[in-house]
Amino acid sequence: MILRTLGRSVIAVVVLTVVFGLLYPLVFTGFARIAFADKANGSLVERDGKVVGSKLSAQAFTEPRYFHPRPSATSPEYNAAATTFANLGPTNPDLGTAINRRILAILKLERPYNPGLQVGDIPVDAVTTSGSGIDPHISPANAELQAPRVARVRGLSEQRVLQLVRDHTEGRWLRFFGEPGVNVLELNLALDEETR
Repeated sequence: MILRTLGRSVIAVVVLTVVFGLLYPLVFTGFARIAFADKANGSLVERDGKVVGSKLSAQAFTEPRYFHPRPSATSPEYNAAATTFANLGPTNPDLGTAINRRILAILKLERPYNPGLQVGDIPVDAVTTSGSGIDPHISPANAELQAPRVARVRGLSEQRVLQLVRDHTEGRWLRFFGEPGVNVLELNLALDEETR
């Protein structure tokens, strides 16, 4: 009796492992690769036959001619293999220190192009990390804050840069969920195309 029950249990484990450990993932991976080929392959962005990034994760743009992404919570910065969040609560002094450091860096970078810039003008997403630590989007307000710098460094009109920001702003999903966002990689690539 015990051997028969043990035998059935072993068979059940083997069958369930094959079905749910092999067949199920293979069927859904195959479906995803057919139905959502771009997303299933990482939403990679190519330029001139070369992969330059992914629509799904931020890249480190640090030059003044580019829009900068949100701060990264990963180490090394923007590491998609090690996504994480800062996990610092509002009463944690380390969060306040990090935010103050980022505010000072933004003021130093942006004030030469926007002399009236005040701390209260800086959008929250410019100084805080996202839940994944590598969010590819910034808020339209964050993009508008950076537009004067990008325009002047690239020799474009601020109106043209703001138009590119509007062109690359994604609305809410189903017009209800989330907030509008600007994909930094796609916007920076459009700027590169504009100034070729």
